[in-house]
Amino acid sequence: MSQVPAGTAARAASISEAELATLEESGRIGRRLDLGALAKLTGLNPAKLEGIAAGWQPPEKDLSRWHELRVFTTAESGMTVNCFLAWDEASREAALFDTGFDAELVLACLGENQLQLRHVFITHSHYDHVEALPGIRRTFPRARVHSGSKSAPVDQRNKPNEIIHLGGLRVTHRETPGHAEDGVTYLIGNWQEDAPHVAIVGDTIFAGSMGNGNGQWELARRKITEQILSLPPETLLCPGHGPLTTVAEEKEHNPFF
Repeated sequence: MSQVPAGTAARAASISEAELATLEESGRIGRRLDLGALAKLTGLNPAKLEGIAAGWQPPEKDLSRWHELRVFTTAESGMTVNCFLAWDEASREAALFDTGFDAELVLACLGENQLQLRHVFITHSHYDHVEALPGIRRTFPRARVHSGSKSAPVDQRNKPNEIIHLGGLRVTHRETPGHAEDGVTYLIGNWQEDAPHVAIVGDTIFAGSMGNGNGQWELARRKITEQILSLPPETLLCPGHGPLTTVAEEKEHNPFF
């Protein structure tokens, strides 16, 4: 992100370049780093970076507040990815947010709960988030696909200010490009018992981190600040990889912000 050469970063951290390479590969190193100097050099928050190095992670979330929200994690070639299913209890209408690598778990949940999949929302079109889409669509051919991709069929593209009703739930979207050109964050609101909004953020932001800016780091950071960290503090953030978190936790702990 900061375009700092590895040797310069290693010297700032008071380690060798070889040790830095080992740290990046394994996440472990045998001695203490000068994280304050490294953070200052790379534009990160020093205290928050120290917290990450000390092992901070968001506490596991109790999803019972969101009665009809499920998280599915699938794996391929050593990588795991999350997708999310939400539905309305009364109408049994369901929406899937990304697909992960394998449709089996999602299809089983839909069947067990006697749900009708009405919508598939794609946060971005990287393969790990859409790999299972063909299998989903074979089983639910009438489910409407929603995407931020300009190359998607016209009837699948997100429309400005569009509100999708899923029974009593409401789904809106915010454009969050940076990691991906077609990056979108979906907001699910109007939960029972006034549970906080849920933001399906794809790879835009993670717990204590953010997605690779892929050459558009400043755009990515700006969109996260404007479109995600501006949400109410209790908003549940559901990223494409890693643990669930909240806006409040990321404001307090994420060293990129």
